Amino acid sequence: MDPLRIGLVGYGFGGRYFHAPLIASAPECTFLGVVTASEERRTLLRAEHPDVAAFDSLAALAAAGAEAVSISTPADTHSALTDEAIGLGLSVVCDKPFALDPVAARRSVELAAAAGVTLSPYQNRRWDSDFLTVRALVSDGTLGEVRRFESRFERYAPDQGPGRSGGGTLLDFGAHLVDQALCLLGPVESVHAETRTRDSGLDDDVFVALRHTGGAVSHLWGSWSQHAPGPRFRVTGTAASLVVTTGDTQEDVLITGATPATAGTWGVEAASDLDRLLTPSGAAAVRLERGAWDSYYPTFARSVRGEGPPPVAAADAVATADVLEAARVSAASHQVVRPGAAR
Repeated sequence: MDPLRIGLVGYGFGGRYFHAPLIASAPECTFLGVVTASEERRTLLRAEHPDVAAFDSLAALAAAGAEAVSISTPADTHSALTDEAIGLGLSVVCDKPFALDPVAARRSVELAAAAGVTLSPYQNRRWDSDFLTVRALVSDGTLGEVRRFESRFERYAPDQGPGRSGGGTLLDFGAHLVDQALCLLGPVESVHAETRTRDSGLDDDVFVALRHTGGAVSHLWGSWSQHAPGPRFRVTGTAASLVVTTGDTQEDVLITGATPATAGTWGVEAASDLDRLLTPSGAAAVRLERGAWDSYYPTFARSVRGEGPPPVAAADAVATADVLEAARVSAASHQVVRPGAAR
């Protein structure tokens, strides 16, 4: 197929490391340009992607021939930029959080459907090595029926986050944690959440409990202030339990300046005895699946060309937004909340 002509809005940390290298290394894409008003970031763009142009606006990017755009800007600009891009006839990838609330999420999804363009949330963490391992062992029945899914993004870096541009830990880490839980175990019927408000006014030390309609529960933690992070995943089923301590390193590799085309063993994690499957007969080490962030943009490009579904369905962004809003209400009211109850 003809490569998809795609641009990027924003060249901060996310745009520079999570999007630009993956777009540039995808044969299915032509990296057309970046919309940024920052002269500092334009200088970085020229050094790192000398063949990629800088633009002052989405309209200018569209006029230059873009067919699609990826939005990686502060959280409170996502919905407005997504809707503007859709209005210009562009297909859109939008970083997390897709929207600050479910109303905005639904509006963008409806606009994209009416315009006939492809809209996909950038839930790259579905292709983490650790989560792909969990999905594989759940799908093949190794764990039996899943009873509890525990998932954590915990670190001790209080001066680094939660960043105001991400909207706080619930919207930042929570967007990935909730999306993975829904992806693995399906819709949710009730939400309980607890958060701590820092001096910055942003939430941190987030805990969210989900009860899925299928009967399983998810316990999700997100923190920038945790001295003793727990395992990345612990999944308990009727036949076995899985503990994954090794975290995905694709982000770390991208920050070094490597790409899927240059990294060699892209997405391959070192073996660890701390990643293990436990059954009544004993424990066995588990080797993690290869991480595959490099599959997102090729899949998106093919979807825009009509060759399959998008990597993440637009409707999934609404489902995640509903759960995150229920978690916000639950943390404030100290009550269990049903997703979508405020509609």
